[in-house]
Amino acid sequence: DTHCFHICECEETGNEALTDAVKRHFALESLGISNQSQTLMSTDDTRAIQILTRETHLKSGRWTRLERSIGYVVRFVNNARHRLTETPVTRGPLTQEELLASERIIFAQVQLEAFPEEVKLLKQQAREGREVNRALQKSSALYKLSPELDDCGLIRMRGRLDTCSIASEPLRKLVILPRRHHVTGLILLAYHVKYRHCNHRTAVNELRARYYIPRVLAEYNRIRHSCQYCKNANAAPKPPMMGSIPRCRTAVGQRAFTYTGLDYFGPMLVVVGRRTEKRWGVIFTCLTTRAIHLELAHSLNTTSCILAIRRFVARRGPPREIISDRGTNFIGASRELKEAVSEVNEDELICEFSTSTFRWTFNPPAAPHFGGCWERLVRSVKQILCKFNLPRLPSDEVLQSTLAEVEMIINSRPLTYVPLNDEMDMPITPNHLLLGSSDGTKRSVPFDDSPAAVSATWRTTQRNADIFWKRWVADYLPTLTRRSKWFQSVRPIKEGDVVIIVDANLPRNTWPKGRVLAVVRSGDGQVRRATVQTANGILERPATKL
Repeated sequence: DTHCFHICECEETGNEALTDAVKRHFALESLGISNQSQTLMSTDDTRAIQILTRETHLKSGRWTRLERSIGYVVRFVNNARHRLTETPVTRGPLTQEELLASERIIFAQVQLEAFPEEVKLLKQQAREGREVNRALQKSSALYKLSPELDDCGLIRMRGRLDTCSIASEPLRKLVILPRRHHVTGLILLAYHVKYRHCNHRTAVNELRARYYIPRVLAEYNRIRHSCQYCKNANAAPKPPMMGSIPRCRTAVGQRAFTYTGLDYFGPMLVVVGRRTEKRWGVIFTCLTTRAIHLELAHSLNTTSCILAIRRFVARRGPPREIISDRGTNFIGASRELKEAVSEVNEDELICEFSTSTFRWTFNPPAAPHFGGCWERLVRSVKQILCKFNLPRLPSDEVLQSTLAEVEMIINSRPLTYVPLNDEMDMPITPNHLLLGSSDGTKRSVPFDDSPAAVSATWRTTQRNADIFWKRWVADYLPTLTRRSKWFQSVRPIKEGDVVIIVDANLPRNTWPKGRVLAVVRSGDGQVRRATVQTANGILERPATKL
């Protein structure tokens, strides 16, 4: 039969020499060719060398690789026979006929593994010429498929399209393949890749035109869900449960800006003479009262950052802790401020710097949600700036005055619910602690410097501060209890885990991979950040990016 490949090892003495020469010089056993002969596809009294075993196709991860490997093995054995008989050998890429023959060899071995009793019974009944389906038990998986053997020994489903002239031969006689077999999975994966990891219904429809696979849609979905390319493309980080409010956010009774968040926004264009220059806004956020302080920076270097902090400290007082993103200018400012404090020798400067020393805490890179309380205020500042009718290129003076007005507007916003019925029950604002009222206006009264009046004034001031903090605890603090996202606990990242690092600047399938070296847990035991070893170095990333 010209449509089937016979890798024959006849019992004649002439072909025994061929077999010994091939096995000795070309190491057939290393290619998966067994010493024991087994007939795969034959129509005469010959014995074929078994060139495909279960171990062979289990080592293949792609259908094309398995198909071509068997095709080259078949060509190798046939070329060895042709050299002995001094006939021309086949060279070059595999032809379509060789690939089809390799495919038939693979299918025959798969069917022999999955349906050994059915193959044996069908061959026996085919030789005797009896009705095939009567020989099968009703418990057989092939009973309802009306199976039959073709000329090459493959089991095909005998459907109802035998008389349909417009149907192709593979559609009329579908090759039966078992479920949950490695080769079946390779074929499904090949179609999945062919249709670019999408168009799932189209891929299943094309499979049904050539093969009969029981429950093919479920089998295809199983392969699709195990595709590593799709896993990487659809990978999404599993952030841990939203943590508790930090202590600096609930520091009751502290001076405003005792705990401060620092961030930059911009750039904004200004005109200086005939030049156009860039300016950046610097926002200082009180983490407790949510008040803000705005400064204008002329550049992003460390010197400009230090000067902005010194202006802030001179007007608002020294903070106890500053929290910021891990920007290069912030890291340099933190280092230089610490060095400056240690190198000052004059008494006046020592006193000035000793009152302005503070702890600087950096959030991990690529973790804007760590500073969500000031990132949201940056958005509010930008929205108000857009409402000002500024010229296209304002001057430094105009821009600085505008930022001061924006600061006043932000600090006048209510922190709690605004009542509509009781006009006397006004909500608290950050300006109530900074200026004594929401807009900073106070009723002017004559000043009495008597001891009793001074004592009463001091008690009134303390009473107003106590009222603010009591209302802050009663009205504002309960609004911080509810979580807005990340409600469920997840399996924490562990040391040694292989993770994908989310990078918004790269396509999904090019995100770098790494191994977790160390993790940092918060007070509630959840892993919030991790140190990851990648091919390009060691990175620190939040758990929401892994």
